[in-house]
Amino acid sequence: MEYFADLHIHSCLSPCGDDDMTPGNICGMAKIKGLDIIAVTDHNTCRNLPAVSEICEAYEILLVPGMEITTKEEVHLLGYFPDVKTALSFSDMIRTHLPKAKNRPKFFGNQRVMNSDDEQIDEEEALLMGATDLSLSEAAARVVEYGGVPVPAHINRGSHGLLVNLGLMPDSPAFPTVEVWRHLPCDPGALMGRHVLHASDAHYLGDIQEREHALRLEHAAVSDLLDWMRSKKKEEGQAEGAAVQVG
Repeated sequence: MEYFADLHIHSCLSPCGDDDMTPGNICGMAKIKGLDIIAVTDHNTCRNLPAVSEICEAYEILLVPGMEITTKEEVHLLGYFPDVKTALSFSDMIRTHLPKAKNRPKFFGNQRVMNSDDEQIDEEEALLMGATDLSLSEAAARVVEYGGVPVPAHINRGSHGLLVNLGLMPDSPAFPTVEVWRHLPCDPGALMGRHVLHASDAHYLGDIQEREHALRLEHAAVSDLLDWMRSKKKEEGQAEGAAVQVG
């Protein structure tokens, strides 16, 4: 079956995320836009995922627990995890690799931790906009250790895109799946043999993706999607596996 997805959304916990990007508003907008699967991927933290998960369940939207990690090379790396509990454990680990400086809300933005009633229950003090002290290969390996899948974010866009930052796709890690910013050209050689994701990287409610990017999965399950992300892309003409990107 085809499922429409947006796998890169920031909540109000990300300092660059609008204060209106609360768990309830994100899930409500995803429902209005007809999305079947979303991932909330805040910068270097997963603390809003419990609230998002609860609301997604009520709206019958599949949540893929995620995070956008900033490596020490300033590359943005998406990590997708099998469940919220694992993502929170990973989040606790990443926090120990962040700069010791605290966030300055007036300068960087608010970092609001919310409950499922869209009430603020905490303000994250760690400097989430900072880079971790983990290299790209180290961060990717940590994601895998936690049962997740590392996916380089918007590889063709901005100073944090892998191709822009490093100038090439590394041989290792292999990265079977990458995210590409569809509004800019991307070197076809970097995509050869890889699955490609397109997502909104939404920081504002209106930017959450419409029904534009579809995935074909046997079941609407996080495990199916992660298995596809890990898998080697089939050559054209070969039979595809359980999950195939079609949008």
